[in-house]
Amino acid sequence: MRTLDGVGSTTRSGVGEARWYRPEADLTLPDRPAPESVDVDAELDRYEAARDAVREALREARDRTAERVGEEEAAVFEAHEGFLDDPTIVEDVEAAIGDGTPAAHAVADRFDEAVAQFEGMEGRMAERADDLRDVRDRLLRALLGAEGDGPAGAADLAAFPDGTILLAERLTPSDTAALDPDAVAGIATVEGGRTSHAAIIARSLAIPAVVGVGADLESVADGETVLVDGEAGTVVVDPDAERRAAVREAGPEAIRERVETTDGLRVEVAANVGGEAELAPAAERGADGVGLFRTEFLFVDREAPPSEAEQYEAVTAALSAFPDDRVVVRTLDVGGDKPVPYLDLPDEPNPFLGGRGIRLSLDEHAALFETQLRALLRAAATEDGDGLAVMFPLVTRVEEVERAVDAVESVAADLANEGVDHAVPQLGAMVETPAATFLADALADRLDFLSVGTNDLAQYVMAADRGNDAVADYHDPLHPAVLRALDRTTAAVEETDAWVGMCGEMAGDPALTELLVGLGFDELSMSAVTVPDVKRRVRGVDAAAAASLASDALACETRREVLEVLGLDDRAA
Repeated sequence: MRTLDGVGSTTRSGVGEARWYRPEADLTLPDRPAPESVDVDAELDRYEAARDAVREALREARDRTAERVGEEEAAVFEAHEGFLDDPTIVEDVEAAIGDGTPAAHAVADRFDEAVAQFEGMEGRMAERADDLRDVRDRLLRALLGAEGDGPAGAADLAAFPDGTILLAERLTPSDTAALDPDAVAGIATVEGGRTSHAAIIARSLAIPAVVGVGADLESVADGETVLVDGEAGTVVVDPDAERRAAVREAGPEAIRERVETTDGLRVEVAANVGGEAELAPAAERGADGVGLFRTEFLFVDREAPPSEAEQYEAVTAALSAFPDDRVVVRTLDVGGDKPVPYLDLPDEPNPFLGGRGIRLSLDEHAALFETQLRALLRAAATEDGDGLAVMFPLVTRVEEVERAVDAVESVAADLANEGVDHAVPQLGAMVETPAATFLADALADRLDFLSVGTNDLAQYVMAADRGNDAVADYHDPLHPAVLRALDRTTAAVEETDAWVGMCGEMAGDPALTELLVGLGFDELSMSAVTVPDVKRRVRGVDAAAAASLASDALACETRREVLEVLGLDDRAA
């Protein structure tokens, strides 16, 4: 038995049989011909056709990942499309082809240069080199006629036998998204970091993973028994029977019942859902209902908005999937990074600070909002409708809440006049901005609940676009400023009859469960695959000790100090 050290990127462990994945063999370039022998026009056409094919494949990958994993994780493929169409890269590749370089060689040369530039940077920027590799490899695969429209060996990736520990030099986001979490018991890579997109997708799929093990991983042979400990950040080769048994006994079985801390504090653990296809998997994993039902999926990939009937059917399907639990539906949240072409949204210089969320619903698209409210109020009157809750996104002013509540009451009056069965569900607001945290007490006085969206809250508190890799290190929910915003919100709600939840990525990190319980969250909502792990963590938390831990974290002045308090020093890099 020998132990190799790396960086744990999940909080789970798995044991199984090692299998190496080496996609590089599919991407060997032919010898470079003399420039005068290259048919420039034909190579330009081949490059353009490859870009079109990859663009389509990226959009399909995005949709598959959104359905299997979640919308947040799927957004990486939108960033990949940006690399594919980056004007400087495209111009350089076309110029190289014009000088007599075959398309495949021109792509490899230009992307390798960009990869090297990213790898020369620090922190999360260096980890984005894998995103460039992903796009490069897709283009080369298309140009070289390799099999499949996804990552090299995509069919093999999805068909590993149960109990596989996947070993690789590195994994791209496409590679990771293609994995079957029921078959792959763990991942270990030579290269890679905890905040790479591949690692984030692995966490969302609840696959144990250790990255950045180094060259020592190459000593592991196919067929050896390997234990991947994503919490300790270790890879154990040929573990003894006791260690293998311990991992297998602590498997990811769903916990169907609601969970409490050791001293009796109940915490709901719900799922974020982006479409009807995600409902059954969430229920199977033991989710206590839906903490975020994104209605945007009803509005995208079509040429006109959904009808009242379509929206009613989608919401009642969610209620039927969780008849004894709460289903929190977010009203239409578009704008910013979520364009919908047929809505003719303005092309704003800074869309994240422009017309999005509730602002659009109350003004430019009030009729759309009314249709959605009609569907929601009708759904609230169905057999399972008692569990419906509705929340408004990107609230920054009390007036917005008052106008939204007035709109609900107006729709209720219209339905009553029409003799249509309806009911007014619980109403709440998303806390995603500093303004909402400062107004949390006033918002909670007017509503039944608040739900913190940590992805946007971190973005706005830290003035760091969450899609901009140049400021990725600033976009951090464990920064003391963000933690204090969370604490301000939960403390304000304590003095009211409202409850408070969290539906950002932070909620699904089991290593942070004790902190969030200590901060006073009543509900945590996350990607369904992490529900069992978080439920298991809640059961092991002492609420009084958690409150003390949260107090210590809130006293910190730097992120590094927070990590030390939480015992997460390995994330400091």
